[in-house]
Amino acid sequence: MARPTSVVKRLLLGRPFHSERLSHTLLPKRIALPVFSSDPLSSVAYAPEQIFLTLSVAGTGAYIFSGWVGLFIALVMIAVVASYRQNVNAYPSGGGDYEVATVNHSPSWGLVVASALLVDYILTVAVSISAAAANIGSAVPFVNDHKILFSVVAIALLTAINLRGMKESGAAFAIPTYAFVVGIFALIVTGLFRYFVMGDDLRAASADFDIVDSDPGLAGAGLVFLLLRTFASGCAALTGVEAIANGVPAFKPPKGRNAATTLLMMGILAISMFMGLIALARITEVKMAEHPDELIGAPNDYIQETLLVQLSRTVFDGFTPGFVFVTAVTGLILVLAANTAFNGFPVLGSILAQDRYLPRQLHTRGDKLAFSNGIILLALFAVVLVLAFGADEHRLIQLYIVGVFVSFVLSQSGMIRHWNRLLRTERDKKTRLRMRRSQVINSFGLLMTASVLVIVIITKFSHGAWISIVAMAVLFVIMRSIRRHYRKVSAELNPPEGKAPLPSRNHVIVLVSKVHQPMIRALTYAKATRPDTLTALTVNVDDSDTRELQAEWDRRKISIPLTVVDSPYREITGPIVDYVKSVKRKSPREVVTVFIPEYVVGHWWENLLHNQSALRIKSRLRFEPGVMVTSVPWQLASSEGRNLDKLDSRLTGRS
Repeated sequence: MARPTSVVKRLLLGRPFHSERLSHTLLPKRIALPVFSSDPLSSVAYAPEQIFLTLSVAGTGAYIFSGWVGLFIALVMIAVVASYRQNVNAYPSGGGDYEVATVNHSPSWGLVVASALLVDYILTVAVSISAAAANIGSAVPFVNDHKILFSVVAIALLTAINLRGMKESGAAFAIPTYAFVVGIFALIVTGLFRYFVMGDDLRAASADFDIVDSDPGLAGAGLVFLLLRTFASGCAALTGVEAIANGVPAFKPPKGRNAATTLLMMGILAISMFMGLIALARITEVKMAEHPDELIGAPNDYIQETLLVQLSRTVFDGFTPGFVFVTAVTGLILVLAANTAFNGFPVLGSILAQDRYLPRQLHTRGDKLAFSNGIILLALFAVVLVLAFGADEHRLIQLYIVGVFVSFVLSQSGMIRHWNRLLRTERDKKTRLRMRRSQVINSFGLLMTASVLVIVIITKFSHGAWISIVAMAVLFVIMRSIRRHYRKVSAELNPPEGKAPLPSRNHVIVLVSKVHQPMIRALTYAKATRPDTLTALTVNVDDSDTRELQAEWDRRKISIPLTVVDSPYREITGPIVDYVKSVKRKSPREVVTVFIPEYVVGHWWENLLHNQSALRIKSRLRFEPGVMVTSVPWQLASSEGRNLDKLDSRLTGRS
């Protein structure tokens, strides 16, 4: 019968997959799009809002710049999508920006990219979930009052879904993602149709409000800085684009071409929705303020709704199902948008673990052929961020996008080097022309992304971007330290050339506390190993007990002499360790094997009553060179029914 934890795991995650089923988990384009693009697609729910919120500092008159800012962001997205289409064809192994930077710059620059991406993936989860809480909270007061609780539960739910496997999670996310796309396009098309064709006067509920100009003298350099900051905030729409490059191995063949097609589809959809919502916001004259109390004309109890909720109320005025549908799918897609990170972070973590920059546990797949340890680690970090920032997406978004643009810049510069290297040896004119075209695309991408990175650092550093930069630096140092540790251990364990030296003798010591069946089994097993020297060792902590033990030893006529070590301070571990050390000092090439009888118990609380001395002895002896420790188990009656067959059944997922 399976343990309760195994039953719960089976119910939550389903049956484990055999390794041979890995090929069946590969994704077609229709599933890969929602799996890897839910983040950039869903960012249109908050990126346009960030543009209007930032411009509100200069009053409603600054809204005139929103369209131009949106166009420049769309231009950057076109450059990034076009550039990454070159990346996925050149590097289809799944290393993405990390591999490009490592191969074409250096491992250190590759590690910079990896640090930036890992931090950005964690922020993707925290920002997306917090934005979902804000959008759903606009329509559901309970969520608005319990944003942190909602966010933590949502992260836990996403974690469970992703632990079920990529293909299963992709199928679960496909319908909500496509429903969101349909809902946003329905909102945009309906709004534009009503305004331009029907001639309806579309005015948002906040259209008649005004905004306090917090800096009436803002002009010149100050205005330029504000526009740059607005541009940097709106560039949140570009996050997640790199996830497709990291997830190429998850696509069905031809992997590179399918990934490039998915990138193109994602870019067209994201840019169309992004620009459509900005246009609709200008038509409806929505007013958004960083501090709602700055809205002139707003009621005292006014609660500022998100941009998308205000647009939905205005366009679908009189058609409640339309408003409910858009609000519901927006909240849902923002929750699921974190799935982009849940697919990118574990894959990148696995690659880094393979390169010895992260613990090896992150490299292996779990029961459902997903990188379970990476998924759980990402969820824990995201929960910490949500708790630290109170699930406030406006505060979290200030930390956002620094990491992703660091990876963009190093990736595009790496691709330029990649094409330069190939062009030095390529002689076919058509192939060279294709490479030159790709090089021009990556050069344009480098120009755009480098410009954005500089703008983001300058305009958002004091608003929280410094936290991301510090986190990247700390992660970089940690991964370098892990790599150094693994290299040191590998060198230490590397066998010498030629024949390895063998120990001259084996001295076996059996620890004795009483004459009972566990001790007799340990002594018998030790004799069966045919050691050169066999010692039965006990520690004298009580004279009367020791005399009784010696008497019982003699009465049973045990052939092995009993060695007694005195312990005037009634301590057991120290005298045993000292005795073992003395044996090693006399014969340095002699291996000492210590046999320790141990009880196998059936209940956790029984461990508190037994084996404590054995645990202390083992923990001390493990640090002694040339000393082997062997546990000899004795199954108590409480362990019956927990035999190895059932343990093996639990470990392999069979009931």
